[in-house]
Amino acid sequence: MSDSSILPPARLHPEAELARDALSTPVLSRAARLARWAGPDTRVDAGAGLVDEQLPAAAAELGLTGEDAAADASEAWRVAVDAGLVEVVDEEEGTVAAGDELGVLTGGSPQDVLGVWLAALETVIGDASVPDLGGLVDAIAEGEGSGEIDFDALDWDPEAEAEFLDGVLGNLYLLTVGGEDTDMVPLPALAASVIVPDDMAEPTNDVLEQVSDAMMRLDDQFRMLEPVGLVEYRPVDEALMADADEEPAAPVDDTDVARYGMVRLTPLGLYGLRARLLEAGFEAPAVGDLVDKGADALLDGTAVFPPAAAHAETEQWLDRRDPLQAARELLAAARGADQGAPLRRLRCQQALSLVGVAAEPALREVLDDPELGGLARVWLAEHGATDVPPPSEALIFWLTVDTVAAQLAAEGNSEELRSLVEGLARQHSGFFDTAWRVEHPATADVLEAMGRLHPDKRIAKEARKAAFKARSQQGG
Repeated sequence: MSDSSILPPARLHPEAELARDALSTPVLSRAARLARWAGPDTRVDAGAGLVDEQLPAAAAELGLTGEDAAADASEAWRVAVDAGLVEVVDEEEGTVAAGDELGVLTGGSPQDVLGVWLAALETVIGDASVPDLGGLVDAIAEGEGSGEIDFDALDWDPEAEAEFLDGVLGNLYLLTVGGEDTDMVPLPALAASVIVPDDMAEPTNDVLEQVSDAMMRLDDQFRMLEPVGLVEYRPVDEALMADADEEPAAPVDDTDVARYGMVRLTPLGLYGLRARLLEAGFEAPAVGDLVDKGADALLDGTAVFPPAAAHAETEQWLDRRDPLQAARELLAAARGADQGAPLRRLRCQQALSLVGVAAEPALREVLDDPELGGLARVWLAEHGATDVPPPSEALIFWLTVDTVAAQLAAEGNSEELRSLVEGLARQHSGFFDTAWRVEHPATADVLEAMGRLHPDKRIAKEARKAAFKARSQQGG
């Protein structure tokens, strides 16, 4: 995915709600608690980490117990430093003071709070890309005297590991914004999405082994990412890993799949990953971005949106406008003979269905318009309007071509479009004898698509012949 890719729009929760979620995450709440706990006697080492002698007190402040208490307290302190909740005021003495961002958590705007949380998120994502500390210590020992970590001894490529996790999170983001629901994603499927090549029909044993290894890495990483509020995670069933010498059997049903780990982005996580994508140069829109723009921007922008996102964006746009005036603006923006015009008209028709009967005067005003008259008649008929003039045969065929062209642009060669093509050829005897004469810029393309999609070879051949005639008529 290049940084010029346009991603589906994210449906974000209100910032005030997200800020409350951020403040309640274990990672940020612990970091804030330690920042308030720190005082004149608090000492840090050269790397701004708490000195070992103070870790037990920090762990006690956080109510942490057990063998990982000191490590968890150390992590919370590093988050506090990285997020600006504390700052080192004297490096030689190792003394600290409250940072500027600490006051933001109680007195700042929701956006300011989310900015602090994003800094904490970066720290945790960075930590999640690091292997276990025991191995890291050995690697440092291997490289002692050279001033560098022996990454070969560790068998760890920091850049590759960061890219792997970024790729997984990017795919999880795509699954979240591109879907119509919030179902959890099986960990094996997510691991496979970054390991198995797109053109590989059947994964090889070597690739499957890589997927299995990736799953285990992701299991550790998502366990780390859940406390910062990025994901909701159901870990891999430890019983599956009980025998290190035996590969777990493949899952056989939905219940079994869940044992291999399940994950989904939280609303806060969606916000966080979108912010990271924007920072990396991706075009990552959010529902609501178009509410202050014109109808032309709305129709062009939602042209590539999934249906649910297009519906939500259009609803927000309409909520800010007078219904009749909005209908007139939409119809004006739907005109055109360019390649994107058919899909704009489809999005316009969908938007007008949300306006309701208040749009009727605007639809009647365009009944004689060659590009909008068919759309207007369909809308008026669906809303039970009377005294609607019947369409001419030429208008019916023009609207048919326009509709198929819009569906092609929206869905490609989908099953729904295949059914539409079959229905058109069945309902209109001699359809292709007339269709090639339709004066629509997309006529030849539509007829060629019908030739590709229709399962009956005879009818498909008729469609291709008609497409040839249409292209000859258009001069190319």
